[in-house]
Amino acid sequence: MHWLCLWRRPHELSSHGAGQGVMKDGTAHRRSALLRVENVSKRFGGFTAVDDLSLEIGAGEFFALLGPSGCGKTTLLRMLAGFEAPNEGRILLDGRDIAPVPPNLRPVNMMFQSYALFPHLSVAKNIAFGLKRAGLPQDETEARVAEMIALVRLNGLERRRPDQLSGGQRQRVALARALARRPRVLLLDEPLAALDKKLREDTQAELVAVQRRLGMTFVIVTHDQDEAMTVADRIGVMDKGRLVQAGTPRELYETPNSRWIAGFVGDVNMFEGEVRTAANGILIVATPSGDITAVGAAATGAPVCIAIRPEKIRLLAKADDDEANALNGELADINYLGDISVYRVKLDSGAQLRVSMANATRFAGVSFAPGQRIVAAFSPADCVVLTQ
Repeated sequence: MHWLCLWRRPHELSSHGAGQGVMKDGTAHRRSALLRVENVSKRFGGFTAVDDLSLEIGAGEFFALLGPSGCGKTTLLRMLAGFEAPNEGRILLDGRDIAPVPPNLRPVNMMFQSYALFPHLSVAKNIAFGLKRAGLPQDETEARVAEMIALVRLNGLERRRPDQLSGGQRQRVALARALARRPRVLLLDEPLAALDKKLREDTQAELVAVQRRLGMTFVIVTHDQDEAMTVADRIGVMDKGRLVQAGTPRELYETPNSRWIAGFVGDVNMFEGEVRTAANGILIVATPSGDITAVGAAATGAPVCIAIRPEKIRLLAKADDDEANALNGELADINYLGDISVYRVKLDSGAQLRVSMANATRFAGVSFAPGQRIVAAFSPADCVVLTQ
């Protein structure tokens, strides 16, 4: 049985910068930085896994490290846990450098991708294992185990072994065990990768609910963009050992700082071009698909990339006279995906354009057909001007 039947990501508290948060009504408040990574590098022989990386994570924040395989995110997580030592730099927790502190003495715990449960121990004994090793008295251990079982909703399953549990239940046991010692920071290394899509989505909701209830700082490593944007207050995107951009899910999606970020986070259409005119924050950019009007900052003659998200584009049978951006082409195909339909448009320039439209009503008719001449229109304000 899942905990929640209907859930949407709570954005009442989402950090915009190091130690900065914003409430649902838009008012900002200061969130203290609990964890600071200062100019940290880690090398394995001649390979640099993490390269002069600096980062701040706020107290009570759910922070995601996102990036492609081999980008250094797991190495960074292992340094936070104490399983790897940085070659340079400092890792500060509450202002104290914990880089030289062994893993078992840090107020940090880690939940592994494999869950690493003891197959011969029951649910309760798996959760109690770390508490007993820490020397917690028996009565306190039993009380803490009961508290954790209630927290992750495993009541009635205390005596079962891991092989008698579902994948989602094993994930909850691993979470309870990691939380039992009440760490200041919980590190999660791709904890949901082994779950199927539906269970993964439900478990994401459970993770967020637990984190909100405890007010604890969570740091999750994932290569799944949807997962990072679902669970995290703020995301740090890594590439080749460096932190490329950090921000809220909305900031990364709507205001990427480079072509790479725009292409990595979500679907996007890109038009390379050159600024023809620039006046009062309005650019006319010459591209192979025609002139595009965009809101942004760049000098006349500068090479830029115009990024436009698929859902920001409207499809028209004929362009209105007042459309600032209207590109002609032919509808190549339509893919119905349930909540949205994805349209692929072949522009007259030969470029391919991806357009997504919500299926807002159950029996909405299809307005266009493959092979039809069509116009793709979009607002200058929805164009992202990228200079990197």
